[in-house]
Amino acid sequence: MRELFMKEAIKEAEKAYKLSEVPVGCVLVKDEEVISRSHNRVEELKDPTAHAEMLALREAFGKLGRKWLEDCTLYVTLEPCIMCSYALVLARVREVVFGALDEKHGGVMSLYNILDDPRLNHRVRWVYLPTEECSKLLKDFFRERR
Repeated sequence: MRELFMKEAIKEAEKAYKLSEVPVGCVLVKDEEVISRSHNRVEELKDPTAHAEMLALREAFGKLGRKWLEDCTLYVTLEPCIMCSYALVLARVREVVFGALDEKHGGVMSLYNILDDPRLNHRVRWVYLPTEECSKLLKDFFRERR
């Protein structure tokens, strides 16, 4: 099932790519059903916090009518940044699965390990599921801009 939901996240990342946004997409899943989905909209919304994860979390809070997502898994094409990683902790998401590393901004394993910090009130399980399509979208996007 992980691969299936990652493919859905990739579809969202492709939408971002077409809009000249950094191609990151995600889906939030509860009981094997997609609850929310989003892609980066930083440029469109002129909002540096409009990352795919943040937008998907906000949509899920509204749909589910609650602030805790302890029974949900987030699938995202790029390792969550520091901001998004801490938002996952605050929302008490059960698990995050990501398809590419973010060596410059990664908040899960590349730069920081926020999700594993024992000082925080919640631990978010995480899985790095290397996915070629995730890496390729990002590489192609940044190559075109150079």
